[in-house]
Amino acid sequence: MAKLGFIGLGIMGKPMAGHLLTAGNTLYAFDLVPEAVQELVKKGAIACSSNKEVAQNSDVVFIMVPDTPDVEAVLFDKDGVSEGIQAGSIVVDMSSISPVATKEFAKKLEAKGVKMLDAPVSGGQVGAEAATLTIMVGGDPDTFERIKPYFDLMGKNINRVGGNGDGQTCKVANQIIVALTIEAVGEALLFASKAGADVGKVREALLGGFAQSEILELHGERMIKRTFAPGFRICLHQKDLNLALQNARELGISLPGTATAAQLFNAVEAQGGKDLDHSAMVQALEMLASHEIGV
Repeated sequence: MAKLGFIGLGIMGKPMAGHLLTAGNTLYAFDLVPEAVQELVKKGAIACSSNKEVAQNSDVVFIMVPDTPDVEAVLFDKDGVSEGIQAGSIVVDMSSISPVATKEFAKKLEAKGVKMLDAPVSGGQVGAEAATLTIMVGGDPDTFERIKPYFDLMGKNINRVGGNGDGQTCKVANQIIVALTIEAVGEALLFASKAGADVGKVREALLGGFAQSEILELHGERMIKRTFAPGFRICLHQKDLNLALQNARELGISLPGTATAAQLFNAVEAQGGKDLDHSAMVQALEMLASHEIGV
């Protein structure tokens, strides 16, 4: 089987790496939190002391870290991937980061004879654990076909959407839709609750109509039951919306709904909620209404 590397073993990366390992691949792992690595070592992974060491031992290096500066550090800092990787290898960045930076990273790696795919995911911790992630891929077709069998171990809806950076652009678009839908669900349930209706029954009725969505099903239930453990943290969704707004300025377009959603997340963060699940955006709406949704 293949020699794979995985860098970044958080709530998403650890189960994703686990699926690659369970399939029989040799897996070299590194994370700044040693305990996360040891959990995979118990299942057969090989612990590495640096990003460089992962790259030295791997034909394909997967990266799953929080933000653009983190990916840049993993790739190009001292003892980074670029110091250890061999020509002909492949880097697959599954983080959600800047499309512009992704294109620059790909160019730098290409100069070393290394191909890169940007392959951000959607589906959260539940999708990572169940291997049902949606994976949006940017990069050349041949490299995508070589990596597709590994994507199949981690996800169900896998699409190459274009060249380097296009996967990240697709993920930003995804995050815009998710944030605005969370806002819509929050407003609808808040309205129903304030009006005195049984909000649980309202949600059940809406699930049978045109308003049905996974966010209404999953996050609507979180809002009603007040279960805001992540999931997908608000601070990460803030980062994604900031990318959307930054790129919108560069493109000369307005994204008013995205800006509103970003401000609602900011309001929850101001109350100490940056590490809550992004469904907790509803708390900002509840503050504005002086009313809490509840069964």
